[in-house]
Amino acid sequence: MINPDAAGIDIGHREHWCAIPADRAAKPVQQFGTFTEDLEKLADWLKECGIKTVAMESTGVYWIAAFQILERKGFEVRLVNARQVKNVSGRKTDVLDCQWLQRLHSYGLLSASFRPADQMCVLRSYLRYRDELVCARSAQCQHMQKALQQMNVQLHQVLSDITGLSGLRMIEAILAGERDAQKLANLADRRVHASKATIQKALKGDYRSEHMFLLKVAFELHGTYERKIRECDEQIITEMAKLPTRVDPKQKPLPPRKPGRALIHDLVAGKDLREELYRWTGVDLTAIEGIGVLSAQVILSEIGTDMSRWRTEKHFTSWLGLCPDNRISGGKILSSHTRHVINPVADALRIAATTLERNKSALGAFYRRMKGRLGPASAITATAHKLARLIYRLLKHGDAYVRQGIELYEQRYRERLIYNLKKTAASFGFQLTQTKELTQGVS
Repeated sequence: MINPDAAGIDIGHREHWCAIPADRAAKPVQQFGTFTEDLEKLADWLKECGIKTVAMESTGVYWIAAFQILERKGFEVRLVNARQVKNVSGRKTDVLDCQWLQRLHSYGLLSASFRPADQMCVLRSYLRYRDELVCARSAQCQHMQKALQQMNVQLHQVLSDITGLSGLRMIEAILAGERDAQKLANLADRRVHASKATIQKALKGDYRSEHMFLLKVAFELHGTYERKIRECDEQIITEMAKLPTRVDPKQKPLPPRKPGRALIHDLVAGKDLREELYRWTGVDLTAIEGIGVLSAQVILSEIGTDMSRWRTEKHFTSWLGLCPDNRISGGKILSSHTRHVINPVADALRIAATTLERNKSALGAFYRRMKGRLGPASAITATAHKLARLIYRLLKHGDAYVRQGIELYEQRYRERLIYNLKKTAASFGFQLTQTKELTQGVS
């Protein structure tokens, strides 16, 4: 028995069932409510019984309140994966579930799900809600485009984004009652590639009342979500300012931006988010190709800066579900597909990988090579795996990222190919000789 002072809690919507060792109380299994007063009683009862560590299993968000209160009381709390405890013997009930949890935890058979520090959880909650606001705003963009399409106002054919500066000006003027196509076309920004004549043709439509109403509601909701996203950004910046400083930018200046990246892309709520991330982490994650300030912010809020939670980068990529999951039985590999893991960090890395298709760097060349060999989906996963390893090394060792050009990457790839060809030829008793120098690299 590894954890003799262990308890198991089966979390529910209306009640929690808690089990402790049989020799600690006359009734080792008790039921508690879900109100804060009930959770305080649960913590006091566990302390009276000499419990030091607690394992709980739950779906949804019902576990959060109990987890935080027990952790605040000094218990070591573990949230375990439901797949590890589903094989309860006998008839499944809440009482048997909590007893099975307590038994497995006392033998040390349950591993805790990853949960960052409490300060990280605050920042993570804001960023996850911001993502929901962005998704809701995107839905309103689709409603506006649908209403315009139904009125045969082909604004999306002359503007790359109808919610940009020009698009919002024109939609606002249309809702204000303007129908003159020439006046509406004059609202387009000078950077729009389409000609004024083409824009005028696109703005002539059938302005029906029901579609105008839908456009008006979607436009107002889009503006509301824009304001809420800005408020959320301000709150996120406030929380990030409270995070501890790992490096002083005055003593160790921030490295320059990636070539071709403007300052405006790093501004969030009027503040350079890149500087704030550098102060907090001590490294510049945005130096990695494909990683921007928002991607770095999401990744760091989910995993924090303490990489000791994963022993190696292989453990880290396995937790993300970005490495092959070899299932072996009888010495035979049954499957090597990646596990289906719901992880915001893995999603952010996959999105970052898709931006490297035309990137003139070693990562871009790697993505294109994987795409030619394995296809787009597997290439995205392979590139996301490489990005995850780079992030782990930067946060673990605090080193600066060194960009590798496409020429050096292709040269090293060509050297590996030649080495493997010579090795294969030698295994068959042949000697491979290079007759002339190639002028083009291998991609």
